[in-house]
Amino acid sequence: MNIVAEHKISGEPIDNKAAKRPVKPVRWFLIVGTLLGVLVGGLVWFNSFRGQMIKQFFANNKPPPVAVSAAEAKSEVVPNLLTAVGELAAVHQVNVTTDVNGRVTEIKFEPGAHVDEGTPLVQLFDAPEQGDLANYKAQATVAQLSLDRAKQLASRQFGPQATVDTAQAAYDQALAGIAKTEALISQKLVRAPFSGDLGVRKVELGQYLTAGTAIVSLTDLSELWANFTVTEKDSGNLKVGQPVRLKVDAYPGRTFEGKITTIEPQISTDTRNIRVQATIANPEKILKPGMFVTTTVVLPDKPAVITVPETAVDYTLYGDAVFVITEKKEDDGKTSLSAVRTFVQTGNRVDGRAEILKGLKAGDKVVAVGQLKLQSGAPVSISNDPAPQIPAQPPRY
Repeated sequence: MNIVAEHKISGEPIDNKAAKRPVKPVRWFLIVGTLLGVLVGGLVWFNSFRGQMIKQFFANNKPPPVAVSAAEAKSEVVPNLLTAVGELAAVHQVNVTTDVNGRVTEIKFEPGAHVDEGTPLVQLFDAPEQGDLANYKAQATVAQLSLDRAKQLASRQFGPQATVDTAQAAYDQALAGIAKTEALISQKLVRAPFSGDLGVRKVELGQYLTAGTAIVSLTDLSELWANFTVTEKDSGNLKVGQPVRLKVDAYPGRTFEGKITTIEPQISTDTRNIRVQATIANPEKILKPGMFVTTTVVLPDKPAVITVPETAVDYTLYGDAVFVITEKKEDDGKTSLSAVRTFVQTGNRVDGRAEILKGLKAGDKVVAVGQLKLQSGAPVSISNDPAPQIPAQPPRY
């Protein structure tokens, strides 16, 4: 017998479980937003903490002071100098030439020798002129005898005065011929026009010379001229008699003295420069005409100015500056030194020192050597090593 069990009848199936309630989207947004906020806040805090730690690290780990050489700014009278360039020229210099044509029969000098004024140098062929001279002398002798005889007769009233005048004219004509011939002969003997040193010989024995042919150069080296130019602005500071110092490349480190003897009264319209000439004694004869020369005119002294070693000035496109050493007290009471970049206005540079027209005062300490390792405000320590000396002759590149 089959027993049928009755099931309990309801509105839902017997095997279905109760469905779960869905999560609302707003709750998800809140959860994600909270997580992102925590993450961003953590990153911000970490960056702030890292920056503070880095700042603290660098604050507690200062670099050691840079060792530099220091110098003191001084107030001193700087020589007022005007520098220019020029060249040397001889006061007496000439190419000895002949006035007439002729063949060289004798050379009476040695190249490079020193000769006195009037010394014979070259003899040209003058036999015809010598013959004419002998002829005129003979005519002069006869004319003088005739003149004396005519004067005696005229004094005794035995001869007319016209005979005396004719004899006098003949005698004068003979003397004129002698003078002319002697002048021609003197032209055939070339002499030194002044004392000096001869150069290289430019003629040979037997060579036929035309008038104006150069025979040899003659230069008086006892005194030279230094010709140089200065700008129109500086021309008002120049006067005749001012001392001039000269330097030449042939003798580095040596200075020669001279004086201004001539100032050109006109200023060049092309360059606006004025030409100046100084005279220099050359007793040793070591200076030669044509040498390139650096001239320094000594002008009257100017008022005292602030000067520092030339190595202390940092020349840049942004302006000239120096590092001024300053003292400051730390929190622990100790004194420290620092170098502060200070812009200055510079003037002339003389003997390794630079004029400071603006930006420094006397007594300020500046860095003389070691600026390349510095930044403005960097700590420094003064080295005991002296600053390098400025060379007397700057190196050439």
